[in-house]
Amino acid sequence: MIRSMLIGTLAVLAGSAVVASAAPKDDVQDAAKKLADAKSYSWKQNSENLAQPGGQGGRGGFGAGPQEGKTEKDGYTHLTMTFGENRTDVIFKGDKGAVKTQDGWKSFAEAAEGGNDGGFNPARFIGRMVQNFKGPAVQAEELVKNIKDLKKDEGAYTGELTEEGAKQLLSFGRGRRPNADNANQPQGPQVSNAKGSARFWVENGVLTKYEYTVQGTMSFNGNDIDINRKTTVEVKDVGNTKVEIPDEAKAKLS
Repeated sequence: MIRSMLIGTLAVLAGSAVVASAAPKDDVQDAAKKLADAKSYSWKQNSENLAQPGGQGGRGGFGAGPQEGKTEKDGYTHLTMTFGENRTDVIFKGDKGAVKTQDGWKSFAEAAEGGNDGGFNPARFIGRMVQNFKGPAVQAEELVKNIKDLKKDEGAYTGELTEEGAKQLLSFGRGRRPNADNANQPQGPQVSNAKGSARFWVENGVLTKYEYTVQGTMSFNGNDIDINRKTTVEVKDVGNTKVEIPDEAKAKLS
């Protein structure tokens, strides 16, 4: 009898521990889903290279520049990206989009036509990159899935990234695993010593901010690059954001 009661008590405690462990993840995933379901929202994203352990400055050659965006549910998204001193505006809806170039707005298809002489085509590069774009709500949901153990601490949810999750963030998802179809093709950057952490802020049940830090070594074309990068995404004007589309850009999406 005593043994049965003891086993029952341990089972209850174990179940409670599982619930307690899962609750923070559920909270953040629910907050990200509420953001995704919102009528509209705006955001700002910034990445910075941090100092490496031992005082060495993080080189982080694969870091992304500042980004601002506005999106409406089932509507248009206006994305502004900055690379050095160059600013690029992109507008898209579903799988159709347009990028602003020196020659005016071009559809993704038109942007892909240029640069066939083998030279670098910025508009085509950006068009392809945006076609794989994921907004903050989706990014946050995927980020939570790659957290080992999420806990609430000082008003934020914090946790360590899994090694695989850190690798994906370090390489921006560009790494590919070899298979029969691509065995003879470049497999993308190789990442080692990957680790990282993430923090999420939630207000009134909606995700308002998240940040993650990743560290590791990326090997690309025979070169090793030590990376220590912090990315911060801040969300605002949830439900009140208006996406204004220039007529020239809208015509390219029709």
